[in-house]
Amino acid sequence: MNVLEAKGLTKRFGGLVAVNNVDFHINEGEIFGLIGPNGSGKSTLFNCISRVYPNDGGQVFFRGTEITNSPRHAICDLGVGRTYQGSRVFTNLSTIDNVVIGRHIRTRSGLVDALFRTPRYQREERESRQKAEELLKLVGLYERRNQLVRDLPYAARSIAGIAIALATEPTLLLLDEPVAGLNPAETMDIMALVKRLRDSGITVFLVEHNMRAVMSTCDRIMVINQGLKIAEGNPKEISSNKLVIEAYLGKGMAEQ
Repeated sequence: MNVLEAKGLTKRFGGLVAVNNVDFHINEGEIFGLIGPNGSGKSTLFNCISRVYPNDGGQVFFRGTEITNSPRHAICDLGVGRTYQGSRVFTNLSTIDNVVIGRHIRTRSGLVDALFRTPRYQREERESRQKAEELLKLVGLYERRNQLVRDLPYAARSIAGIAIALATEPTLLLLDEPVAGLNPAETMDIMALVKRLRDSGITVFLVEHNMRAVMSTCDRIMVINQGLKIAEGNPKEISSNKLVIEAYLGKGMAEQ
């Protein structure tokens, strides 16, 4: 079953076509990678899927339901979670409080409930905290749950961002360069976590520059260059594709 499908996805910024008529689909239970040179349109495509940017053409479907230009909260509510580049977290809050905030998409308490601390508000806060503790155990940050995020190592901040996304209860998780700036050991730890998430039943859509991480983790990979899809296949097929080699290394290297 296709968890996510895009047909003719297009995004323009003035006269620049950042994503140009791209088609792809993601199967349930796989890790699907998106790669390309700097400025190729990877993050723009990601942002069109999650509605950070409105699309200028094409359609996007999640489990058969069209989500083209749907509000971001509605897409999240359906089961699409995502992280952002640069470990966007609330640095002045504790790790567990960050994850509890991610749970709020699944709660129903309103302003009045919060002001008067109604039974519903208190029940949902207890449940959210319990769920946050479970997630922090899953990702390996439970011992750091009461630390301020600003005091965490950079790799731990990246993992905290993943935990926040998991708190929304996604069935499709979009990871935007989760190992950027990390050393090889930290990269291996996070990619091992990505595989565990896939094994737990979460489909993963991964954008990443680290080719070794992508090739060792993804089931299928799509490559875009200058907004155009130039290749799609398994890691072995992608690593030997002349168009991909040319995009990354230049035409002269591809012909050698």
